[in-house]
Amino acid sequence: MSTGGAHPDAVWHRALAALLVLVAAWGTVWALLTPAFRSPDEQTHLNSVLRLAYGGGWPAPGEAFVAPVIEAAEREAGWPGDLPGRRTPRPGVPQFVDLQPSVRAERTRIDASNALPALPPGPGAVVDQMSQHPPAWYALGAAVLHATGLVDARWDQALLALRLLDVALLVGTMPFAVAAARRLTGSWPAALVAAPFPLFVPEIGNILGSANNDALVVLACGVVTWLSVRVVTGDTRWRTTVALGLVLGVGLLAKVMPAFAVPGVIAAYALAPWGRPGIRSTRVRTTWWPTTWWPRLARLATAGVLAVAAGGWWWVRNVLTTGAVQPVGRPRDVSGLTPVPADQWFPVSLRRVAQSFWGHLSWLEVWMPWRLVQVASVLLAVIGLVALVRRGARRGAFVLALLPTALTAGVIFNAWQGWSQTQRLVALHGRYVYGAIAALAALVAVGLWQAVGRRERRARVVLPVATALALAAGVVGLVWAFGAFYRGAGESLADAAARWAGWSPVGPTALVVVVGAAAAAGLAALGVVAHAALRRRRPELEPVLPEGPA
Repeated sequence: MSTGGAHPDAVWHRALAALLVLVAAWGTVWALLTPAFRSPDEQTHLNSVLRLAYGGGWPAPGEAFVAPVIEAAEREAGWPGDLPGRRTPRPGVPQFVDLQPSVRAERTRIDASNALPALPPGPGAVVDQMSQHPPAWYALGAAVLHATGLVDARWDQALLALRLLDVALLVGTMPFAVAAARRLTGSWPAALVAAPFPLFVPEIGNILGSANNDALVVLACGVVTWLSVRVVTGDTRWRTTVALGLVLGVGLLAKVMPAFAVPGVIAAYALAPWGRPGIRSTRVRTTWWPTTWWPRLARLATAGVLAVAAGGWWWVRNVLTTGAVQPVGRPRDVSGLTPVPADQWFPVSLRRVAQSFWGHLSWLEVWMPWRLVQVASVLLAVIGLVALVRRGARRGAFVLALLPTALTAGVIFNAWQGWSQTQRLVALHGRYVYGAIAALAALVAVGLWQAVGRRERRARVVLPVATALALAAGVVGLVWAFGAFYRGAGESLADAAARWAGWSPVGPTALVVVVGAAAAAGLAALGVVAHAALRRRRPELEPVLPEGPA
């Protein structure tokens, strides 16, 4: 079928755009669906953004405090009432469904008198532990509030703006996942499978549809993932090295998690075919001594120096001044937690990370069924294993797999350190692995490409099927969360919808419009993808694709 002189990739660019709109629409619904402060530490994330927005600076860990506007916002948000989907209701804590929503127009507005805490802090002042992190995301959030004129709006409007900022950062990550997958497969339909990956994980919607500093980490690690894939497939140019170091450093100004991308960067240079820089080649033999040893080390050293200069200095300074990579912002009392026996700490840790990766909504209180978590985890592992063991893109798949593996191991090791002192397990949350969203999405795309025998025709069938499954999973996750957040026992859907509208920062008409637009975006994306993947082509024009690096 003739393309009428259009660029041969134009149809795939339209499909990618449609899938990105779908991810944006899905994330926006999550941003409106999740009740205020129903993701970990959202209150203090908002508090720290407002502190920067109003010139309060970035105090040392333990010396930042919660402002009066946050205390008022918690009351007006029904915090900490138990959600109807909570696994175990707490004695003496009010039920969220029994609380009367605050009047939207009367919610507290932010201003200079309430955006900063009293100094010195009075008795009972609550510590804002977020100053244990670098301020990059918070400064970005403050800039967004100033740019949108919401710096002196109602607190719920400012919170929604920060949530949408995180959705935008997530959407911005997915093109890098697609680009990495296409670099490894040479196939547009195979690569586009990566784009709707977030829809399969309800917890991603809950976390990255809320206000927190994880989203900037997700984007930075997504860019590093793409650049690492370029390196392992032969792009050993100095400008790629410089970009790797700078992006990694910027990510380190958000959180320490991008440091776990370093093993993947090292592996990329170690496994890269050393031919003509920038040219992807499957025929270049990797030689080790002495032809390529010094160039690899030189590039790694350059990337490392740039990463430290751009952002890693924050963590070096922490070690030199406090003796810890990340100082404790607010000590946690773990005496009320149940001790974990020595023979159980690892399986319990693994289970908690898996559970909270897929679906542990709010403050780890609404649980996805464990059987579903097991099935999803096994499927993800099997697809990744296929990408790793089959010839054609094994080096690239190995580089992709290192980031989620390193992040998971880091989370569990950190929990073990705490357990070794207290016999309690804390800080186990799958959201810490979300820096690997792009890597996981690309790994899934490569695994499915390998599973269909690297056949373009078969990949064209897989793409619309995967998109339809992602769309269905996204809808099911939202429906589950809607009930868990707003629907009490024996209540109708109408009762739950009215409660959602009552607590929302926008009115019921806006909610209907957003949900309707999201549904339209989903159907449109499915249609555009199906048209791109299944359009008729003459057999003689079917491309013969390279296998890619082994």
